[in-house]
Amino acid sequence: MRTLSKYILVLLLGACACLPAVANSTPIPAADQPRTMDQVIDRVVANEQRLYGQIRNYSPLVETYIQNLKPDKDLGQVPAGDKYFLGRANFSKGVSLVPLNDVSSKGRKMVGSIGNFFSFAMQFLPDGFLQMIFIDTNGFDKQHYKFDYVRREFLGEVRCLVFDVTPTDKNNHGRFLGRIWVEDQDYHIVRFNGAYSGNGHSSWYFHFDSWRTNVQPGLWMPTFVYSEEKDLHYAISKKLDFKAQTRLWGYNLGSAAKEEELSKILVETPVQDDTKTANDLSPIQAQRSWDRQAEDNITDRLERIGLMAPKGEVDKVLETVVNNLEVTNNIDVDPEVRCRVLLTSTLESFTVGHTIVLSRGLVDVLPDEASLASMLAHELSHVVLGHRVDSQYAFFDQILVDDKDTFRHFGFSRTPEEEAAANAKAVQILNNSPYKNQLGNAGLFLQALDSRQKEIPNLISGHLGNRVPQINDLKSMTPADPKANPQKIAALPLGGRVKIDPWTDKLELMKSKPVGAVAEREKMPFEVTPFMPYLTRFGGDGTKPVAASATAPQDVKPGQPPDPTKP
Repeated sequence: MRTLSKYILVLLLGACACLPAVANSTPIPAADQPRTMDQVIDRVVANEQRLYGQIRNYSPLVETYIQNLKPDKDLGQVPAGDKYFLGRANFSKGVSLVPLNDVSSKGRKMVGSIGNFFSFAMQFLPDGFLQMIFIDTNGFDKQHYKFDYVRREFLGEVRCLVFDVTPTDKNNHGRFLGRIWVEDQDYHIVRFNGAYSGNGHSSWYFHFDSWRTNVQPGLWMPTFVYSEEKDLHYAISKKLDFKAQTRLWGYNLGSAAKEEELSKILVETPVQDDTKTANDLSPIQAQRSWDRQAEDNITDRLERIGLMAPKGEVDKVLETVVNNLEVTNNIDVDPEVRCRVLLTSTLESFTVGHTIVLSRGLVDVLPDEASLASMLAHELSHVVLGHRVDSQYAFFDQILVDDKDTFRHFGFSRTPEEEAAANAKAVQILNNSPYKNQLGNAGLFLQALDSRQKEIPNLISGHLGNRVPQINDLKSMTPADPKANPQKIAALPLGGRVKIDPWTDKLELMKSKPVGAVAEREKMPFEVTPFMPYLTRFGGDGTKPVAASATAPQDVKPGQPPDPTKP
């Protein structure tokens, strides 16, 4: 029997253009450093053109989530409708996407493309948001743009040169107008902020803030785009207000697993016999083993296509909470319960046999460990009650499906009767757990979700499982007067807990500093917020990101460019 953790975990959860062909994608030698600002700009332009060629080799997953906004007298602006898109980028044909979630499954209407966002047929194009990962694929050079040096600035641990960029021909619509940040070692653009020229009443270009991540030595790939518009009038009495997040990950899908497996094979280790007994399995044991094989097949398939994160530290956090629930309730199931994380932003949870799956988006918005425990208790109840996985997935041919058919082929939602039984069992488990005196927090989370569900239906619509479980008994446990503690946060904004490595898909918990007093308008439950990643880069050994500099940059007088050869 496993032992109860000595402490309760404190969660640190915190339009389409063709790409030009590039003949030479070999990095410029680091020793060939520029000595004038013109040479710096030449290097920036060359690296940007090189990126457009390099990215043709990758097909990352792309997720765009949009929230329409409406004014609120107390909170400023709040969600008023949403849309969600998930697809795989195909850069070999320009900027294009293959949708993964535009399907129907078991009679349920799945979330479709960005189109039909508004009842009056205003449409968003997913390719348009993906376009924002590029500055200009057709003429980003000194002939078409003016570069004005601004200052040096740190983005995380990466020191950057900052330039304002303006088109030389202001009548040429579609050119980028804004600011770029260039890391000061190899001179790659790591961030750009602005809009494509022509933004306003006569066009559909939106403002955006686009970020790149150092995924490998010398390779900075697009990972985040935040877009926002307010009071954009496009028709008589019609106004556009929205916020949107676009995420990219899965650049090295498949390759990392192959390299890791090859490394294991090449390391000679004694072969151990893991057989527990010398006898054949009993019928019950054989059934359990068969179901476990189905679990493994499913999780392996979801991981290989980039929808599920590899095993990592976030799984261990979830499994520690599950262990606390099991020990205090004398639950001992065989095979043991495991936890995994779906990489999508939609809020959902489900079980695949004895594997509990929570989405990254759900982990992001849960405010504390008690709320997390309530979600895990519900899914653990499905395991305890014997709600099994479909054993057809133990046959390997049943998991060999095209990526675009994933959501049509796999489905782990439970019947209303199974959900009701799991809710009742979850309350019993929680009342015997270390979280029994904190269940009011979980109730506040569920109440907050109730109050916003009409405005964010696509965020809380599960792709593979059920929506967030509504445990009514927990809602009644909320404090009599939640306003008595104005600093209490019922639910967090999106993206506050978990960080994803866009190259390996591995997850880690964000270690954000406490922000002190939080105003009511700053709580933003379930809302889209800007990205502000802490950038790092690979060191000279090419093995891990290290700090770019331990000292602050030297002051530079206005109008005086820095000497790129000096630290």
